[in-house]
Amino acid sequence: MYSKLLFARLVAWLLAGPAIAQGAEEHPLLPTWKCTTSGGCVQQNTSIVLDKDSKYATNAAGSRTAADYTAMGVSTSGNALTLAHYVKSGNTLNPASPRVYLLDSDGNYVLMKLLGQELTVDVDYSDVPCGENGAFYLSEMAADGRGNASAGTGYCDAQCQGYCCNEMDVLEANSKATAMTGHPCNGNTCDKNGCAFNPYQSGQHNFWGQTVDTSKPFTVVTQFPANGGKLSSITRKYIQNGRQINSGSVSSCGSEGSTGGLTGMGAALGRGMVLAISIWNDATQQMAWLDSGVNGPCRSGEGTPANIQAQHPGTHVVYSNIKWGDIGSTTKS
Repeated sequence: MYSKLLFARLVAWLLAGPAIAQGAEEHPLLPTWKCTTSGGCVQQNTSIVLDKDSKYATNAAGSRTAADYTAMGVSTSGNALTLAHYVKSGNTLNPASPRVYLLDSDGNYVLMKLLGQELTVDVDYSDVPCGENGAFYLSEMAADGRGNASAGTGYCDAQCQGYCCNEMDVLEANSKATAMTGHPCNGNTCDKNGCAFNPYQSGQHNFWGQTVDTSKPFTVVTQFPANGGKLSSITRKYIQNGRQINSGSVSSCGSEGSTGGLTGMGAALGRGMVLAISIWNDATQQMAWLDSGVNGPCRSGEGTPANIQAQHPGTHVVYSNIKWGDIGSTTKS
């Protein structure tokens, strides 16, 4: 899995000064695996692309040239993706808050068709504090990004950023709290609050951080079982130190009539959704909806961006070993 020494060297390099712009955009490789129960897991020739609104290098005339992944806190090593929230330019520490998408070898986004399937990823949230959100989620974006997926175009979500579309928040988390949330949409009518499962909110106050030790890496398995071609639930389990840890599930998702509910969420998963991965914080709500009050153990004011930048300038999240396919196929040894 991910090497902390490797990340330490990356941070040291980032903090030394501004990154050198690439002459032409090269999408960092991030191999993933598609799995079946009969054939095992087959490596996919995948890479990542920064969202089009991320910072880019410019030439002398001020025109946009190549995406500067390093300057945006993005790096890959083997099958591991590291997203750092802050990077240093000169003597200034700037928030990068990168968001990337999984890109196929044909230049389009990978459409993961997950109805009746599962999605697995290894994660390291040990350096993600209160108020920060390492997000690993699915958006029903167009495969071609409505124009140019290889440039990171076409973002959408259930909050109607870009435009309105189905969103499945597979994993929103820091080292203190986590939630998985479905956000189905019926046209432009979306369930913005969504149907969430948060262990702390359900009374499992010692689950995230203790039962699942977030100071160390672990595997997250999210399953989307179907019955009669319709999504029946969204189920979560974890694997750490060779031990399987069962968690909760979502079995209903708001109004079937207005937003599509669990059936609509399943239909989107069946059509195919794009994997989006990001790290960000929340100046308005300080991520209270995720990690404080009834949602988690973080104290009021602890998760302000200013506090995070001052006390946790190296905050970063690592995702690796991404696999998807038949239920039970992604965790076979």
